[in-house]
Amino acid sequence: MDNDDVAADAALFARLRHVWETVDPVPADLIDRMVAAVAVHDLSREYALLTLTSASDLAAVRGESDTATLQFSDGKTSVLLHISATEHGARRVDGWVDADALAIRLVRGDQEWTRNAAEHGRFAFDDVTPGLVRLILVVRTGDGIREFQTPQFEL
Repeated sequence: MDNDDVAADAALFARLRHVWETVDPVPADLIDRMVAAVAVHDLSREYALLTLTSASDLAAVRGESDTATLQFSDGKTSVLLHISATEHGARRVDGWVDADALAIRLVRGDQEWTRNAAEHGRFAFDDVTPGLVRLILVVRTGDGIREFQTPQFEL
């Protein structure tokens, strides 16, 4: 290929670029929308939506107990957790997941507790020492298998 061919190709590509820019220009906000879409995808992957409901309203009915209800959702999978203190100062975590959970893990540093979901997505962890933990679920979706992970929360 000589210099004349290179110049002819460059001129052809310049004309094509001009046609594309005239007929089908790049939307002015495309870059901003793409950056936002990637940021939202990463956020939903890394952080599930957390809703904390205090159980203090139930204290009058149930007695003086240390309980909390947490709900996590990423728009595709939701998990409801009820955390209560045991007589020995440990925690019991009762949970329900609305997806087909293949594995459920409660993780704190290098400690890990594993459970399988029962009927209706029910699972429980007994005698967990208080501290920061994270719940990790492997769920089956229509597209395959994915991991759902909560942010850390206090037991």
